[in-house]
Amino acid sequence: MVWDASPPEMRTHSCIRLLVAALVVALGVLVTPGSAVAVAIDEEPAPLLATSTSLVAPASPSGLPIMATVVVSAAGGTAVPDAPVTLERRVEGTWHDVAEAVTGADGSVEIRVKLSRLKADNVFRASFAGDTTYAASRSPKTQLRLVRRHTRLVLSAPKTVVDEKAADFAVLWRTRSGLPVVGRVLIQTRRNGKWATAQKLHTNDKGRASWHFKVRRDSRWRAVGKRLAWVDGDTSNRRRIDNLPPGRPVVLPRAAPRPRIKLPAQPRASKRGAAATIKRIPDGVWRQMVGRTWHSGCPVGRSGLRLIRVNYWAYDGYRRRGEIVVNSRVAGNVAAAFREIYDRKLPIRAMYRVDRFGWSSKVRGGNDYKSMAAGNTSAFNCRSVVNRPGVRSPHSYGTAVDVNTWENPYRSATGIVPNRWWQFHSNPRYAWRSGDHAMVKLMRRHGLRWTYGLGDTQHFDATAGAARIRIAPLCVGECH
Repeated sequence: MVWDASPPEMRTHSCIRLLVAALVVALGVLVTPGSAVAVAIDEEPAPLLATSTSLVAPASPSGLPIMATVVVSAAGGTAVPDAPVTLERRVEGTWHDVAEAVTGADGSVEIRVKLSRLKADNVFRASFAGDTTYAASRSPKTQLRLVRRHTRLVLSAPKTVVDEKAADFAVLWRTRSGLPVVGRVLIQTRRNGKWATAQKLHTNDKGRASWHFKVRRDSRWRAVGKRLAWVDGDTSNRRRIDNLPPGRPVVLPRAAPRPRIKLPAQPRASKRGAAATIKRIPDGVWRQMVGRTWHSGCPVGRSGLRLIRVNYWAYDGYRRRGEIVVNSRVAGNVAAAFREIYDRKLPIRAMYRVDRFGWSSKVRGGNDYKSMAAGNTSAFNCRSVVNRPGVRSPHSYGTAVDVNTWENPYRSATGIVPNRWWQFHSNPRYAWRSGDHAMVKLMRRHGLRWTYGLGDTQHFDATAGAARIRIAPLCVGECH
């Protein structure tokens, strides 16, 4: 065993030298005598500087290029130059890259964009990816604001339209610069002092839409375009449409008196032709008849009566729908007669049931005086003969029909009613004074006789079918 006799401090230094030498050998480092030994120690990198990214752009109409400004800055507002940024746009909920750019010395960059017509597609954001000095950052989602374009909506429609013929409405909706507008348009008409929507249209990619509609009255129209995200709404010009009758209106002589009672026009016809129907008396109609044109003691009851509804050519040239109550046994005759009246376009002034005119104590039934004074065409009315109290009229059986009563008077026991002027005048269409008149011959063909001639020009008596069975008893004298 060999002892080391050197002093303890010398032995310590020797251990250190041996340890260093071993380290040098392990690291492959050549150490020359007297050189210093350097030992590398890892240091933590400096922290990245925080940044913020902002995005601004001016409001703009859709489709026009604008410059969106992206700014990247560090703490204290220090500009971050040469920062690569990405501009993104959200479309249908998904983010899409729009452009990439690099900021200038002032930390900003402008990127050209165009706004969409859809508000939801005008949401943008800008991102800075960061580098060795600056941390990444992203701008808030930014909704760029659309400036709505001004528009012009034009409505086209004919000035006149024949009743029951369809009018063609057309709209054209464009911006002031001529861009077509695709959107909803309301077609409105004036009713009771207010504008009411009659139809909703949607313009196509050319800004056009159309509508085919039967205009049944004189009316005013307009179109209203609803506001969209990219355009203002607009109200069109107004169009007045005059509804013209499809038939030839009656032109009365200037000297002829007008009916003393003015009736409202009956509903316009909707079905083609006469469209005559024969039905049992409905509950609602019967309730109106009872106490007026029917009462206890009448020779025919509800089951023996029928309601005829039929289209006719009115004096104003329009097709209207009237109604008349007759005996069930002659309903076919009467309906056939009015079908032919319609087909030959012989005008009827009005065709209301007599119960409309209320009760008359003079005739003990529906007020035939008022019905005649209105020029009304009617049939069943359980009453006395006019100006012959107590004498039952054939109208009580529903077998007599009075037609165009104002222009075709009745010579009663006490005078001519409802007026004298027409007793001495005639017309080939609506007032007859001869058995050769078109109306008289037509009614005769259907079993409706012009029984009293000039004594009661309006009155026709019906018989039942080909057998000519008399339902009402034979009347002596005046039997209106």
